[in-house]
Amino acid sequence: MAVDLEKLLIDAKDKEASDIHIKVGHPPIFRIYGKLYPKENYSIVSKEDTEELIRLYLSAPKQKELRERFCVDFALNFPNIGRFRVNIYSQRGTWAFAIRAIPPLIKNIQDLNLPQVLEKIALEDRGLIIVTGVAGSGKSTTLAAMLNSINMTKTAHIVTIEDPIEYMLRDIKSIISQREVGLDVMSFADGLREALRQDPNVIMVGEIRDQETAEIALLAAETGHLVMTTLHTLDARETINRIVSIFPAYQQEQIRHQLASVLKAIISQRLIPRDDMPGRVPACEIMTNTARIREMMLDSKRTHEIFDAIADSYVPYGMQTFDQSLYYWYKLGLISEETALTYATKREVLELRIKGIAAGGEGGRNWEIFERMALRKIKEKGGI
Repeated sequence: MAVDLEKLLIDAKDKEASDIHIKVGHPPIFRIYGKLYPKENYSIVSKEDTEELIRLYLSAPKQKELRERFCVDFALNFPNIGRFRVNIYSQRGTWAFAIRAIPPLIKNIQDLNLPQVLEKIALEDRGLIIVTGVAGSGKSTTLAAMLNSINMTKTAHIVTIEDPIEYMLRDIKSIISQREVGLDVMSFADGLREALRQDPNVIMVGEIRDQETAEIALLAAETGHLVMTTLHTLDARETINRIVSIFPAYQQEQIRHQLASVLKAIISQRLIPRDDMPGRVPACEIMTNTARIREMMLDSKRTHEIFDAIADSYVPYGMQTFDQSLYYWYKLGLISEETALTYATKREVLELRIKGIAAGGEGGRNWEIFERMALRKIKEKGGI
């Protein structure tokens, strides 16, 4: 067999690859700090190679699922290498693998360079917290850090429903029950429904994929639990619209009110390549549900105002936009002006702020307090 999976994963670990792609007709490909690198020193992968990998590493039930659905998720654990999340899928009649490396240790919020306000958000007693972003933006890592913060601070029963289980959480102050879809529970919706009878304080559901899961998550948050989940959305405004749009038109007004009453925060993030050294930093939009935000959520014609409300609310709520986060990393010297502008939501406004020009409207007063506080934090860190 041309593909020695354990050797490949050791190599990926040594090179700090976050993902490994195995596809027929190509050598294995590593994703390192967001960029793809073909491993030319490996042989071209054949159809027989992928079939052999499936035979060796996939259980009989998972092989059956793969043949029926043409796609399957599972986790692999190698004691001397690490833990990996694997997705096998069919493309052009052959099998392909997307393998995500899961760090062995759960980093805390500070070590991940995430905004400090997430520590406060994680310690909410009840309500709904949503972490959003595209695939590979670090949503699972952020959720694990927040769960770890709860685990180290509070006595609680934490129930997670995942597909598959990624980070292995150990009991510290809390007791943690981790349930895997397909192994311990049939679906996210079933896991959520069953969790309500398992005396939980915190329920983490890996992803909201359908109306039933969304409905039960909102109910759980309404009945006094802290519910944490993820969505593949870009920002707070899109997240609100996505959840409402999951439901039929006749229910959407009711869901908008329900969401406005239980939502605690939406954390949206993107991983930005560093310019000072190899690696990436998280650019985060943080929205907490204040009275002003709630008014905008309730009126579908006002959701476009949420961006400005976030930009205005660094003090006292710790909210920030993506562009404010990029500005902070630029001022700290971790990313270049070009990188900041490339990833900006409102490039022209950010460009003016970097040049020290206060634009009118959203580029003016919305930034002043944030800039003063950000610069103070940077000085404390020994920056500019």
